[in-house]
Amino acid sequence: MTHTDNINPEHYTQGIECIDYITSKNMSFLEGNVVKYVTRYRMKNGLEDLIKAQWYLTRLIEDFKKGAGNE
Repeated sequence: MTHTDNINPEHYTQGIECIDYITSKNMSFLEGNVVKYVTRYRMKNGLEDLIKAQWYLTRLIEDFKKGAGNE
């Protein structure tokens, strides 16, 4: 019987873990989700994950234009 790790599945643990990269760069929630979905789309949900990444990126761009991201 194989054990499935639901906390650290294979699509998050190839090379550097996505969460480690996100936190090392002090990314916001929106930035982190863009990275997460783009990182895993080939191994998990394909187009669905790319659409989610696009949604978070669009929101990040909108916030930036409003001045929320102009640090």
